[in-house]
Amino acid sequence: MRLEHIASLDDPRLAFYTDLTDVVLRRLSEPQSGLYLAESTKVIERALAAGHRPVSVITLAKWVDALEPLLSDHDIPVFVGEDSELEKLTGFLLHRGAIAAMERPALPTVAEIVRDARRVVILENIIDHTNVGAIFRSVAGLGADAVLITPECADPLYRRSVRVSMGTVLQVPWTRIPSWPAGLRELQDLGYVVASLALSDESITLRELAAANHERLAVVFGTEGHGLTPATIAASDRVVRIPMSHGVDSLNVAAAAAVTLYSLTNTP
Repeated sequence: MRLEHIASLDDPRLAFYTDLTDVVLRRLSEPQSGLYLAESTKVIERALAAGHRPVSVITLAKWVDALEPLLSDHDIPVFVGEDSELEKLTGFLLHRGAIAAMERPALPTVAEIVRDARRVVILENIIDHTNVGAIFRSVAGLGADAVLITPECADPLYRRSVRVSMGTVLQVPWTRIPSWPAGLRELQDLGYVVASLALSDESITLRELAAANHERLAVVFGTEGHGLTPATIAASDRVVRIPMSHGVDSLNVAAAAAVTLYSLTNTP
């Protein structure tokens, strides 16, 4: 890595960090990869472990020693600045140590992602990046093998998603389903039982789903507010509910995912 002192935040090489939104970063290069921002040395470490390539890093002088073992094999600029100067960078959290601009990897196919997976989580049109990041963290911590997201779902590599997930979006295998809900048929043909979390008179309880102990299971969670679309529910093999009380009909989708995965992992 090459240490370069930041003389001015107007340096065009810092545009990744100062001027560009996540949407613009995503479109910077071809093929579909573009860039994303990884915040903190822990997240950068996870990104590098996943094989993602760094473009540059911006940091404070006191964090250089922690970055050196991570970036010693990468011939990239590491921009070093003072607290007073970097505080002017919108969204730069000094206590996180560093931000890296990383190349987005090309997404694999659905078949590649689920080839060796037993339990898969599907996110239908979830638009809140905080929820996406939180679900990925639950997937990583509670034993699911992969995540599939629909075409309209929020980007897991959006800066806030990566941050909330504590970098687990860089550990969990994931990709987008190109066609939805038609893409469910591919999973069913591969032997997956598709279980959708939804309020329905025909639903079974989460405990009943867990007790069935399906060899291959894909669990679908719907968008905030409206939940799953009728077409998705109709295409599913099971409709599942989490029993509630005190007049509450459902949980936040990230909480529902955590409860579901914990229940499936801890089936007697």
